[in-house]
Amino acid sequence: MIEFTLYGRGGQGGVTLAKLIASAFFERGKHVQAFGVYAAERSGAPVQAYVRVDDEEITNHNQVRQPDHVVVLDRTLIGPRVVTGMRANGWLILNAADPPEKFAEHFPGRRVATVDATAIAAANGLGTRAVPIVNTTLLGAVIRVLGLTLDDVDHALAHTGFGGANVTAARQAFETVRQATLPGTPTAGTFAAGSGEAASILDPNTGGLPRIHTGDWATRQPQRRQLTPPCNQGCPAGNNVRDFVQAVGQQEYDEALRIILETSPFPAVCGRVCPAPCMEVCNRGQYDGAVNVRDLERYVGDHTVRPHASRPTRPERLAVIGSGPAGLSCTYHLARLGYPVTIFEADSELGGVMRTGIPAYRLPRDVLDREISFILQHGVTVKTGQRISRQRLLELSHEYDALFVGTGLQELRGLNLGRTRSATVIQGIEFLDRVRHGEVFMTDQRVVVLGGGNTAMDAARSAKRCGARHVVVAYRRTRAEMPAIKEEIDEALEEGIELLELVTPLGLSDRPTGAVLTCQRNELGPPDASGRRAPVPIETEDAIFEIPCDRVILALGQSADLSIFPEGSDVHDGERLAGLTGAPIFAGGDFATNDGTVTAAIGSGRRAALHIHRTLTGEDLFDHAEHVVAGPEAMTMHVFDRRPPLRGDHVAPPARVHSFTEVRLGLHDEPGRPAAALEAGRCLSCGVCNECDRCLSYCPEGVMVHRGNGEYRFDYDYCKGCGICASQCPRGVVYMAEL
Repeated sequence: MIEFTLYGRGGQGGVTLAKLIASAFFERGKHVQAFGVYAAERSGAPVQAYVRVDDEEITNHNQVRQPDHVVVLDRTLIGPRVVTGMRANGWLILNAADPPEKFAEHFPGRRVATVDATAIAAANGLGTRAVPIVNTTLLGAVIRVLGLTLDDVDHALAHTGFGGANVTAARQAFETVRQATLPGTPTAGTFAAGSGEAASILDPNTGGLPRIHTGDWATRQPQRRQLTPPCNQGCPAGNNVRDFVQAVGQQEYDEALRIILETSPFPAVCGRVCPAPCMEVCNRGQYDGAVNVRDLERYVGDHTVRPHASRPTRPERLAVIGSGPAGLSCTYHLARLGYPVTIFEADSELGGVMRTGIPAYRLPRDVLDREISFILQHGVTVKTGQRISRQRLLELSHEYDALFVGTGLQELRGLNLGRTRSATVIQGIEFLDRVRHGEVFMTDQRVVVLGGGNTAMDAARSAKRCGARHVVVAYRRTRAEMPAIKEEIDEALEEGIELLELVTPLGLSDRPTGAVLTCQRNELGPPDASGRRAPVPIETEDAIFEIPCDRVILALGQSADLSIFPEGSDVHDGERLAGLTGAPIFAGGDFATNDGTVTAAIGSGRRAALHIHRTLTGEDLFDHAEHVVAGPEAMTMHVFDRRPPLRGDHVAPPARVHSFTEVRLGLHDEPGRPAAALEAGRCLSCGVCNECDRCLSYCPEGVMVHRGNGEYRFDYDYCKGCGICASQCPRGVVYMAEL
């Protein structure tokens, strides 16, 4: 990338010169950017403009801090300030009648070019005698110094609509510009005011602050704050979504992983199975499409190497019952805090519902195994085949210093369909587990799945892959009320799954030709306790109908099996259970919350780990800050370019329905096109300053907002409280406070 900074005064056309330089490179097929500090562009006032040129799309919209080249349009601005931050080998192009060598004392070691643009512009009648317009003239000098041709001058002027005397002046500057590399080592030279040299903008009499402290006129003042991005607030796992996405945008993938691992050990898992509530609340959602956070998290999980795992350092021994997402998350965070943890799992493998209830086409087993392996590297002990009873739980409370119970939802909801062959009806979770073990063959069968959640979608799509001829999902409400992930419903329909809405099963009967499911048609009535409109039977002759079927799969939800706890125990997420002897016992995950998602269970397990740590040590690691969310009302959306989101690749439906290979393939980089970084670059950084400089650029005085060490401050001695900086802040960081 090549960057320019232009120094001029209002009326000389500095911003237009920036556009002309950009046009010259644009005509050569480059990506360009040109802009100025418009609010300060008043006649005679110091003005800065900026140009960027690159072979790739330019996403940086900040002011240029370290220019490759500097152009000075007004000789009274020539001074050491113009080379602040300038790269060593760049060109300093000055509107000056003197030869470059004249400036050796002030710019030693620099490459300097000079041209008397003021005289050329005046001779060609550009502007007035008092304020010559030197922009097109200086274009010729800039083009020559940068090694371009007169054709580039002509093309740039034609592209922007300039002709006549502008072309003549530019060509004269092209021919008369003088260039030299000045001897000596750069030093902090100065121009002494009144010494006969050109005046500097740093001199007290040139562009200085007024002597009157106009800040006394203000009735309000700008202040700065940091709001909470809605994606952070909406993440059930508690991830710092904004920061990890920003890191991906900078292609700092290891840093992105570090940020995620602070709250979740499952980036690759969540990047596949999370319903992505962060995307639902993304402020870009109604603008041009939410940032594809889920695929960005997956990218980080798939393309980075996990860091070295810590080992136990504390004497307290902790036990975790259940190895689903809540139990493994709790284990991970306790282990990171230095505790030796033992996992007790009833199954022969770890993972809980992530292994037994999510098909491999959504979550490949090697991905799950890799992330579980990282957790176990933290010195975790595993005991499988250990189903914990109430009595055994009490015994463990005397063997360990604290316990966490996250056994998930073990009680399956049944449905009385009348007397029928037991082989016809199967629970969805059991069905998916049998599919996982290769025990299901449904060639040419007709399958009905009852339910509207993720288990129903997984069961229907798995049945199709096991050879079913026709698969129907019957749900008692409409698709809009289905709790399944929207994308899962879309993909099921793409694969030929039929969805019957507003249908309630009444009974299942055996006929000589096979089983028949009798159903009732519904309509939606008033909302029930869930907040959704309740299904109400339709009283018409055709409201009862039959569906021939060979298999019925129940996916009606699950509930917690509380038999593990002593009678009367009140189970709440992250709270200590009352009425138990021995060590403190905590519960979490779906067992305590019934949220029903892997991501929510991960967050519950982390909170439980912090509760346990606080109970054992007294140290409180919870975030107790009050968070104000940067919703759409805080954002200035019109300043952002519209860029639809990038979507990950998918296997086409005809190919995917015959195997359990992964359907979603995620974002893939191509040469010169880092897909993940480009998508992350769409993040608006809602509520968090990303140094876009709009407050600095739009301050009407050009001096009221200062930046140093990456921070901004307001000079209240001179700030009149106009509020333009706040109105131009895209992220709601700057706001006006009444005095």
